[in-house]
Amino acid sequence: MLKVNIKAAPTANEIAVYFVRQPAKGKPSCSEPTVNELLARAAASGDFTAKEGQSVLFYPAAGGGKKIDQRVLVVGLGKEKPTAEAIRKAAGVAVAQVGKTKAKETVVRLPEKTGLAIPELLELLTEGLILGSYRFQKYQTAADPEENGSQLKSVVLAASPTKETQAALARGMNAAEAACLARNMANEPGNHWTPTHFAREAKRLAHGVGLKVSVLGKAEMQKLGMGGILGVSQGSAQPPTLTIVEYRVSPKAPTLLLVGKGLTFDSGGISLKPSAGMEEMKYDMCGGAAVLATMQAVGRERPTKLNVVALIPSSENLPGPAALKPGDVITHYGGKNVEVVNTDAEGRLILADALAYGIEKYKPAAVIDIATLTGAVIIGLGHHRTGLLANDDTLCDKVVAAGEAAGEPLWRLPLGPEYRKQLKSTVADLKNVDKRDGGTILGAAFLQEFVGKTPWAHLDIAGTAWSFTEKSYVPKGPSGIGVRTLLTLIRSWK
Repeated sequence: MLKVNIKAAPTANEIAVYFVRQPAKGKPSCSEPTVNELLARAAASGDFTAKEGQSVLFYPAAGGGKKIDQRVLVVGLGKEKPTAEAIRKAAGVAVAQVGKTKAKETVVRLPEKTGLAIPELLELLTEGLILGSYRFQKYQTAADPEENGSQLKSVVLAASPTKETQAALARGMNAAEAACLARNMANEPGNHWTPTHFAREAKRLAHGVGLKVSVLGKAEMQKLGMGGILGVSQGSAQPPTLTIVEYRVSPKAPTLLLVGKGLTFDSGGISLKPSAGMEEMKYDMCGGAAVLATMQAVGRERPTKLNVVALIPSSENLPGPAALKPGDVITHYGGKNVEVVNTDAEGRLILADALAYGIEKYKPAAVIDIATLTGAVIIGLGHHRTGLLANDDTLCDKVVAAGEAAGEPLWRLPLGPEYRKQLKSTVADLKNVDKRDGGTILGAAFLQEFVGKTPWAHLDIAGTAWSFTEKSYVPKGPSGIGVRTLLTLIRSWK
């Protein structure tokens, strides 16, 4: 993981990074005379205008015995007043360009005249730098000779190390490192990340940040009547788990319940998926990864006015000899019977048990579930926004605001009794799917049956958990989506 620190007056370095605005008229400039001179040459040639995402690398000539940076990287911020997201993306551009050099450490100078306070700038830059430097190379035994792997190990942000700036640095690091943890979990192959691994990882991270972890296994689920998790896991040799992570500050404080889908591999079961792209179904646990990684950040930051409890129902969905069959009827926690019309609509089955159990046991003020639930959300929203459905406008508005602040935008879709009618079954209380029409909404309508009157929001991240909108700080593959949205929501909870 990239190390980021603050230092008031860092000395000459292997490479220094500057950020400059694109002026409405004239040429880009910088308050540092040496850099300004270099910028003037680049601007005169037309090679650099400081538009958003643009960068130029200089090799300044030494003179007069003055110590200088070996290289200077200038990154454009564009014409508009920089937003929080623009700062994150500029930091992502910077770390990507530095990664193409042989530099092991760099100094980053704070952007000028942004209108943002220095602590906020530091937090945003830290997020962008760490998220943008992410690589998953665990299973590569040798470096690719055709790729210039980054050697960057540390970054120094040029700012006074005060209590306020150090706190901002810690906030940025916590958010980014949690998102990278979620990416790591998602990148693990299915044979190296099973339901048992969710339980092990929860215990590992909880030990470091003082959280309580309990794990329900198959025997406990049978006693509790969790037919959804048990049914989905029937075709697999891997036993299911329900991992529970608790952060409690006070019995009098409200509780936020987070539930994340942890399907560690989804073949579709008997309703088998097409083989093309099935390898990506190891990512079907990104919701579970998001809530578990969020708990790491919660444990580090220790909010004082909110209890947070995370549940990760986890299983595999495989077409083994004992697998669920289309037409089977299962009984969920709480006694509701469901006709399983399609075994590939399994995420809602495991979430239903976790939602019903978590709400009854922890009596939360609000509950949020996050899941790679439906391919339909990709048809509707592409890979640019997470689908959001909710039974409570106030909670919905909070989640939308948190997503915008985190650079993880959401789009609310409708819910209503007309959709619930589509899930009527002739043999059970309801069925898990209907026709393809409104698939994302029907998935949420199914889950709504298990939350009662508790304020609830459902995040369908099937289109954003991987192949998310291309950004400088988001790699190909798992994005870690949802972690920073949930953390932003928790930080701002009232």
